[in-house]
Amino acid sequence: MVGAGWLVIMDDWLGRGGPAGAMLGFFIGALLLLPIALTYGRMVRMIPDAGAEVAYTERVFPPVVSFAAGWMMVLAYAIVCPWEAVAIGNLLARLFPGMNAVVLYTVAGKAITLPRLLAGLTLTAAIGIVNYRGIRLSARFQNVTTIGLLACFALFVALGIGRGAPANAEPLFGPAGTFVSILLVLQIVPYFLTGFESIPKASEEALPDLRPGTLSRVITAALLSGGLFYVVIVGVVAWVYPWTDLVRNHLGTDAAFARAFGTPWIARLVLVAAVLSLFKVFNGNFVAATRLLYALGKRGLVPFAVGAVNPTFGTPALAIALVTIPTGAAAFLGDAVLVPISDVGAAVGAMGWCATCLAFIALARRSHQNGGMMTAAIGVFVSVAIILIKVIPSVPGSFSRVEWVALLGWCALGGGVLLWRLLLTTSRPDPAPTSPSGRDR
Repeated sequence: MVGAGWLVIMDDWLGRGGPAGAMLGFFIGALLLLPIALTYGRMVRMIPDAGAEVAYTERVFPPVVSFAAGWMMVLAYAIVCPWEAVAIGNLLARLFPGMNAVVLYTVAGKAITLPRLLAGLTLTAAIGIVNYRGIRLSARFQNVTTIGLLACFALFVALGIGRGAPANAEPLFGPAGTFVSILLVLQIVPYFLTGFESIPKASEEALPDLRPGTLSRVITAALLSGGLFYVVIVGVVAWVYPWTDLVRNHLGTDAAFARAFGTPWIARLVLVAAVLSLFKVFNGNFVAATRLLYALGKRGLVPFAVGAVNPTFGTPALAIALVTIPTGAAAFLGDAVLVPISDVGAAVGAMGWCATCLAFIALARRSHQNGGMMTAAIGVFVSVAIILIKVIPSVPGSFSRVEWVALLGWCALGGGVLLWRLLLTTSRPDPAPTSPSGRDR
């Protein structure tokens, strides 16, 4: 969940809401998403399937609904990967200014340089190889980077608290006013907190002796800890450096700390944390996206070959390739993709959440169980609200033309894939793929 956004686009967050608006936006957003997290926790106990949204909806809705839910969640995860592939060059350029040399071309006024492009492509290839080699290696990589991030975060936050001043956080809200400031941040919170629902995607590869309630508890803990991280980091940045100057000069979190302390070493610590954070979230979203594609392929909703498993490593090789290649291609677009990706990701993730909550309600009614239905209903309401504030043009911060093109393009691609599969299966059904061996758990 926690990638490099807290460093790369902190100026965008503060520009939207100011310190109080951004902190309240992330805090309220985490609380609003809690019913969705609790519903996922119940679903993963009922249906421990890597398909998650696909598996939940297929039990109560037609296949086209199941495909749509999975397809949108693939985008929610996969769209994070090019974000991180681009952001790595942005981060390394802060440590090594030479990364900004050798300008190749520009996209939307943003220069694409050879070193930054190569960094993004190298990281993408590395993540793809790690995941191809097996889920165990991927999990170890995730653990190391997460622990490193938390250690660096604790250190620079502790140092920052003793260095700042209340005057740096004035005014508390953005120029749009209290309500709109919070709303503008709330619109992007789902994107930056997307990830708690990725836990079910690894449920088939979990250890056999894992206690049934563990994944449910981890889903809730992930959401709350992610929200807390963002609230704290926004508050600390605004505490140590005047946030209006940060927004005006388009500075990152590292620059704010460096200027507040008058030394570059604290900025390097922040950057190390950000790099670890970037690796972690890239890998986590990569796992979720590939497992969803695998689930769609296993069910024949996309070509069956996508659901095939490599016999040596037990991983969905073609699904991994289908995420790796577009991610590498998107790296050629550079920094211009960062903010639009955030807005699109927030909306499509909510579509999958809504489908899951509706599936839980339908399953609960079928089994005549009332427990959790009200929570799921609140989850549906929150999910729909997230979608509406992004697609209704009159709402401040709704989709721009670029974002509409990205979303509709993905929908058109999904429609084409589904239509092709329907035509193909009516003429010659494909053989079902083998199931994962679980050998590499």
